[in-house]
Amino acid sequence: MRVLLALIIIVPAMEIGLLIFSGKMIGAPSTILLIILTGVLGAWLAKKQGLETLRKAQEQMSYGQMPGYAIVDGICILAGAIFLLTPGFITDLTGLLLLIPQTRSFIKPFIGKLFQRMINKGQFTFIRR
Repeated sequence: MRVLLALIIIVPAMEIGLLIFSGKMIGAPSTILLIILTGVLGAWLAKKQGLETLRKAQEQMSYGQMPGYAIVDGICILAGAIFLLTPGFITDLTGLLLLIPQTRSFIKPFIGKLFQRMINKGQFTFIRR
């Protein structure tokens, strides 16, 4: 919880600093254009990756398999899209890393371990109907 609180304070402060620095180095209009461009690129990439992941999940379910990796991919894509919609360079970079399949493959094992830890501690439960 302390780490999350620190991130909520530190990341926006770093983002503001980078935006001010970028505005001084390349100018305010270029900085704004760059932020808009990353948002548009992120929306397109999120849609493309999201539809592909949904197709994979449906295909796995049609074969009677649990779409575990597709679900983790979907979580990464959703988080990446949210990060890209948040203005700033650090969140944009984080969002792109979560949306690009090659970099996402390095991040997925950490997310899997995080979920496993949460399940083992009883912080995350499954409800069967």
